[in-house]
Amino acid sequence: MEKIFLGVSQCLLGEPVRYDGSHKRNSYLTDVLAQHVNFLPICPEMAIGLGVPRKPIRLVVSAGEERIRGVENLALDVTDALVQEAERVVQQMPEICGYVFTQKSPSCGVYSVKRYGESGSSIDTRGRGAFAKRFMELQPLIPVEEAGRLNDAGLRENFITRIFALHDWRQSVTIEPSAKKLIAFYSRYKYQVMAHHVPSYFLIGKFLANLAGRPIASICNEFIQLLMTALSYPASRKGNANTLMHLRGYLKLHISKLDKEELSNAIESYAQGLTPIIVPLTLLKHHLMTLDDPYLKQQTFWAPYPEALGLRNFVLAQ
Repeated sequence: MEKIFLGVSQCLLGEPVRYDGSHKRNSYLTDVLAQHVNFLPICPEMAIGLGVPRKPIRLVVSAGEERIRGVENLALDVTDALVQEAERVVQQMPEICGYVFTQKSPSCGVYSVKRYGESGSSIDTRGRGAFAKRFMELQPLIPVEEAGRLNDAGLRENFITRIFALHDWRQSVTIEPSAKKLIAFYSRYKYQVMAHHVPSYFLIGKFLANLAGRPIASICNEFIQLLMTALSYPASRKGNANTLMHLRGYLKLHISKLDKEELSNAIESYAQGLTPIIVPLTLLKHHLMTLDDPYLKQQTFWAPYPEALGLRNFVLAQ
């Protein structure tokens, strides 16, 4: 698989582009993930001409509307410029499969940007940076995350899972879409979807059972929305354990009673949060691979991203 393109806040790669000339280098991005993806760095504040160093800006609520204004110079309003920069980026980087933003930034923050009233006092509720907000409106399918949240093993694993799934979709189906390719694609993702969100598992199955008479472009657009929505639910311990149990069913007539007991104990230990999923997963995969079943071997549930990332080693229980 070719390397994935990811958008990223430029300061996270160690570039001194913050308002005070500093950076917010994220070692996971630069030292680990960079080996598997190609980053496309953007600093929207630099891109709209604010320069380094620059006076700080913040998110201000004025007449019920969120604006990005200067902290010292209240007349400075860069909201529209940041929105236009997001629109430009979307046009110039259509190939990206994900975006990592800087947390708390009035331009790039996604979840926890401080909001202020016109008087300068902070408001309890949090907002979203103007650049990130517009980008997400224009690219609702693209997985996004804040760098700080990547410290959480579960959130990190879920983000990486989604960017690799979207890249796989684009490489496998969208170049020359067909119903056959779509079905073949989803046949590899069925158990992964089950682990993330059982209602979506049934919903997608029902959707794919009735494709007759519809344009393939429309079918593909609806399918990828369903898939990305399903994967946006982090795979829970309960969901993973349920999927492991379903896969174990293929072994009913093929392994010894002792092996069945060992496998059941491994799954139960994970279900109770005592061991990471990699323990029962490795044991189950070992047994299933002896069946020489192409359908089972191709399941993305075994490795939804390069195993070298080692993400499942750190996800104990969710």
